Amino acid sequence: MKRIFEVQPWNVTTHTFKPEDKRLQESMTSLGNGYMGMRGDFEEGYSGDSLQGIYLGGVWYPDKTRVGWWKNGYPKYFGKVVNAVNFIKLPILINGEAVDLAKDTIQDFTLDLDMHTSVLNRSFTVVRGDVKVALTFQRFLSVATKELSVQKVTVKNLSDQAVDVKLLPAIDADVKNEEANYDERFWEVLDTDQQATSGSIVAKTTPNPFGTPRFTSGMEMRMVTDLTNVAVDQPNDKEVATAYQGQLAPQAEATLEKRVIVVTSRDYDTQEKLTAAMHQLSDQVAQESYADLLAAHTKIWADRWAKSDVQIAGDDESQQGIRFNLFQLFSTYYGEDARLNIGPKGFTGEKYGGATYWDTEAFAVPVYLGITDPKVTRNLLMYRYNQLDGAYVNAKEQGLKGALFPMVTFDGIECHNEWEITFEEIHRNGDIAFAIYNYTRYTGDTSYVLHEGAKVLTEISRFWADRVHFSKRNNQYMIHGVTGADEYENNVDNNWDTNMLAQWTLKYTLQILDQVDDATAKKLGVSADEKAHWQDIIDRMYLPYDKDLNIFVQHDGFLDKDIEPVSAIPADQRPINQHWSWDKILRSPYIKQGDVLQGIWDFIDDYTPEQKKANFDFYEPLTVHESSLSPAIHSVLASDLHYEDKAVELYSRTARLDLDNYNNDTTDGLHITAMTGGWIAVVQGFAGMRVRDGQLHYAPFLPKTWTSYSFRQVFHDRLIEVTVDKSGSHFKLISGEPLDIDVAGKTVTIH
Repeated sequence: MKRIFEVQPWNVTTHTFKPEDKRLQESMTSLGNGYMGMRGDFEEGYSGDSLQGIYLGGVWYPDKTRVGWWKNGYPKYFGKVVNAVNFIKLPILINGEAVDLAKDTIQDFTLDLDMHTSVLNRSFTVVRGDVKVALTFQRFLSVATKELSVQKVTVKNLSDQAVDVKLLPAIDADVKNEEANYDERFWEVLDTDQQATSGSIVAKTTPNPFGTPRFTSGMEMRMVTDLTNVAVDQPNDKEVATAYQGQLAPQAEATLEKRVIVVTSRDYDTQEKLTAAMHQLSDQVAQESYADLLAAHTKIWADRWAKSDVQIAGDDESQQGIRFNLFQLFSTYYGEDARLNIGPKGFTGEKYGGATYWDTEAFAVPVYLGITDPKVTRNLLMYRYNQLDGAYVNAKEQGLKGALFPMVTFDGIECHNEWEITFEEIHRNGDIAFAIYNYTRYTGDTSYVLHEGAKVLTEISRFWADRVHFSKRNNQYMIHGVTGADEYENNVDNNWDTNMLAQWTLKYTLQILDQVDDATAKKLGVSADEKAHWQDIIDRMYLPYDKDLNIFVQHDGFLDKDIEPVSAIPADQRPINQHWSWDKILRSPYIKQGDVLQGIWDFIDDYTPEQKKANFDFYEPLTVHESSLSPAIHSVLASDLHYEDKAVELYSRTARLDLDNYNNDTTDGLHITAMTGGWIAVVQGFAGMRVRDGQLHYAPFLPKTWTSYSFRQVFHDRLIEVTVDKSGSHFKLISGEPLDIDVAGKTVTIH
C-alpha cells in the first residue's frame, strides 16, 4: 500500500513531487466529463517517465489479433482506446529555457484535485540561480459544454530582476499509444489552420483492415491573455501553436487562458459539418468569461453531489475514499449518451482498451440506480439491446444459437483475444440478464423488460439452451469448459455461478414471456416446445454442492485442491499475480474475486443465513481480492452476516483501492468500474438496503470508528436521505410523495 496524497474530505492533494510517483499522480488526478477525459499530465511537458493520455468517448481502434495459435472463433480484432490528439499542450519558457519538472529545481509544489468542483489545480516555483518564477495552473473539462476543455496558467516573477517568458499553447497530433504495437501513432492530419489567437487541427484515425469506422476529430483552441507579443509558431505539419511572449518586471505576472473545443465524427458525418460545428462552438465559448464558464461547470457538479453525496463523520480516510469513487464514476459516465458505456479504466489509462466489460451490468447498474435518474441506467440497458446484432455474431462464431454478449466490446462484436476469456467467461450473459431484472425490480418500470428487454432475455436464453449439454449418466444438464468470475480458474466444468445464472435466466425469461403483449410474443417467436425445453433445463440443472460443508462448490474438482487460506501465502509473494507463474496460480486454491459469493450477492435474499455463513466462511479466506471488483461484494455479505469488522475492512479496501494503490497497479489507470464498490458497501452493506416486492428495506449498523454516515438515494420518483448515527437510524424524504419503508422489520412512513 502506497499513499502519496493527503487525506482530505473533498480534495486529493499533495505538496510533494517525486518523479518515481509521477504515473500514480497522473492516474489519481485524472479528469473527465463523460465525453472526454485525461490523465493528470503536465501540460508544459515532462521529459521523465510519464503516461500521457487524453481519451475521447467512443473513439477507438481495431487492431489485428492474428497469432500463431489461431483457433476458429477467435475475434477478428482487438479493440483499443486511441490516445487522442494532445490538445492541452502548453510549453513554457523562462529566459529561453523550457520549464521541465524532470530537470528544474522547484519549491512550493502543490497538486490538488478538487472533487467538489472537478477542477485540477497545480502550482510550483521554478528556481534557477537568482531567478524565481511562480507558475499556477487550473484545468477543467466542462460538464456544461461537453466539448470544452479550459486551462488557465499564471506566471509570476518573484525575482529581483526582469525575466522573459514565452508560452506556446498548441494542439499536437504527433501522439502515441504506449500499450499499442510499440508506441504506434494512430492519427493522420487532414487540415490545420493557424491564426494569431487561435488554431485548429482536423485529424483522422489511420486506416484499418476490418472495415470498421475511422474516426475524425476536430480541435480548435482560442486564447485569452495579457501577453501582447504574439506570433504564429507552427513547428511541423502535425501541430498548430502560437507563441505569446513578454518581459515580466519583478513581482509582475501574466495570465493565459486556453479554451479548446473538441468534436468528433461520432456526432458529425462529414468533415465539413464537423469543422463548421467546431468553429460555431468555439465562437460561442469565446463570448463567455472564464468565471462564467467555471460557474456553469461547478453548478452542475454541485447538483450531482446534492443528489449523491455520502457523508461520513469520524473517519476522513473513509470519507475521502467514497467521494473519490463517486467523483471518478461521474467523470466517466453520467448517462447522457446511450452510445457510451463504462470502461474499466474510463478516461484514466490505456489498459483494457477503453472497452465495455460485464462490470457495468454487475457493479455499475446497482449504483446508478441509486444515485441518478432511472433513464441513466435505462441507457445502459439500451446499449446492449442496440448491440444485439453483434451478440448474434459472437454466438454464431462459437457455433451456438441465440446471442452471446461480448466480454469486451465497443460495437457489440467480441474484441478480446484471450481464449479462456473470450470463449469461456460466459457468465457475462447471465449478468446482463440480471441487470434487466435489477432495473425492473428497483424502478418498478416494466416498459423495458416487456419490450426490448424481452428480446434480450429471449436471445440469451436461446444461447444457454444450446450451450448446456445433457449428461445421461447423471440425468442432469451441465455446462463444461467455462471460466467463472474467478479468472484464476480457467476451462473448468460446472462453475456453480455460471450454471445458476443460466438456470435463473431461463426461469426469469419464461416469467417475462407470460407478461408480454401478443404483438411482442409474436415477434419473439418462442414456441411451446422451446419453452418446455427451457423448463426441463431449469428442473434438471446440475448445481455443484457439498452437503458436509453445506457449500456450493465453485466447480467440479475444486475441493480436490490443497485447500490452504490466503494467510499461508508469504507476504513478499503478494499479490500472487505479480509473483507467481500462471501455472502455479491455476493449481492453487486461491480465488481472484468472488465467484460463488458473487452469485449469492446477486440473490442475497434467496439464501438462508446458514447457507450464506457457510459459503462466506469457506471462500473468503481463500480469496486474494486481486480483482478490484472483489472487496465490495464481500463487504456486503460480511455486513449481512454481522461480521462488522470484516465488512469495514473490506469497505476500506474497495473505497481506497486506488488512493492507497492496494494492488500495486494504479500507475496505468484507475479502476473505474470498481469505484462502485464504496457505495455498494455502505448502502447495501452497512445500511442493509434491499428492495423486496417493490418496497425499500434497511437494517443499518454504524461502524465502530465512525460517528455517523448519511447518503441520499433515488427511488420511485423520490429522493430519500438516510442518516445513521449513535442515536439510531433517521430517514427523511427530500422530494416526492410520502413513502412506506421497512426498517429492521418495522414499517416507517417518511414524509
